[in-house]
Amino acid sequence: MKKLQTSLASPLQQPLKLPCGITIPNRIAKSAMSEQLADRHGSPTIALQKLYAAWARGGAGLLITGNVMVDHRAFVEPRNVVLEDEQFLQANAEWAQAARLNGGKIIMQINHPGRVAVLPLLKKPIAPSAVGLDLPLMSVIRMPRAMSESEILEQVQRFANTAGLAVKAGFDGVQIHAAHGYLLSQFLSPLSNIRTDQWGGNPENRRRFLIETVRAVRQAIGKNKILSVKLNSADFQKGGLSQEESLQVALALEAESIDLLEISGGNYESPAQLGYAPERQTQRDAYFVDYATALRKMSKLPLMLTGGLRHVDFMNRIVADGTVDLIGLARPFALQTDLAKQLFAGKSVQEPVNIPTVGYKPIDAYLQLAWHAAQFRRIGHGQQPKPIKGLIPTLATFGPRMGFNILTQNKC
Repeated sequence: MKKLQTSLASPLQQPLKLPCGITIPNRIAKSAMSEQLADRHGSPTIALQKLYAAWARGGAGLLITGNVMVDHRAFVEPRNVVLEDEQFLQANAEWAQAARLNGGKIIMQINHPGRVAVLPLLKKPIAPSAVGLDLPLMSVIRMPRAMSESEILEQVQRFANTAGLAVKAGFDGVQIHAAHGYLLSQFLSPLSNIRTDQWGGNPENRRRFLIETVRAVRQAIGKNKILSVKLNSADFQKGGLSQEESLQVALALEAESIDLLEISGGNYESPAQLGYAPERQTQRDAYFVDYATALRKMSKLPLMLTGGLRHVDFMNRIVADGTVDLIGLARPFALQTDLAKQLFAGKSVQEPVNIPTVGYKPIDAYLQLAWHAAQFRRIGHGQQPKPIKGLIPTLATFGPRMGFNILTQNKC
């Protein structure tokens, strides 16, 4: 009698059941990237649907959308999706449906840019405090104004409203973006939040906006949908959110019974999430794994690690030993839509393409985003990714389009 041969699936192929009861079919997640593929009114386009259908066919267990704005008065970039009411609910439903073609799950990342809003250009952005970005000219050009308490409470409800609409459209849940220097992240930072009321002044008050948002969103989506938060492990700025304080924020989020914490780091001034930070930690594989290791010793919260992960053996190891529960990848999906299937086959991420730089980290980080957004447009229009070579071609592909999008974005 022949001995039956059995092959054990890799740790990356194992399903993951979240506290809300939803099961993610494997441990690979496409982390959020800004697609800039909405129409000028903020509605998802057919190109956005096709992009997510391609990623769904690629086998990732969880897809997380790029920025969806909770407030039409503030955009991270032009052509972000905006979801405030049911006007574009059908388009969002078709987007969710396309992303679930292969049995994976899809959650909507919901966000407000705060002081880093690109649009509207001629209006002061809102922020926890009237503190500008520590970048040349930005503290003059885009000096924000401090939010009133009523405006803070309004934004809490806007997050909840968008979350409820996302679930109504068929998304499996939402991710609250509290990283990368956006509004919720600004409230967490001692540098950008210098308030002296109940929304600032000490760690508990600085995280109050995030905690109140989590509570309102949970009420809006119910206990059976995914509630994720994206959190900086640190801001990688002297005087900013430290790892020690971030760990306490994570424990507070666990106490609120969130389903998944995505670990990232950095902001516009120190973009560690893209590898542009002075700390040695961001110069190696898995930028923020030390934070994940520290948090795992304190918490049983399901963890997703994103940033710098490229080697499949390392990914399998940190999932197998319980350091993290999900592997988050972002930029590699711009060139490898079937990346998850490649990882399941034991292949590591392809060597990165050299993306043009000018030597100034904030601009280089934006060139990275623009370069990848160009690939998203190709995929969304049924074409294969095609790396852009050289600074001038990259600027030519991105610059005129961004200018046109800014001028024609409907802000009403």
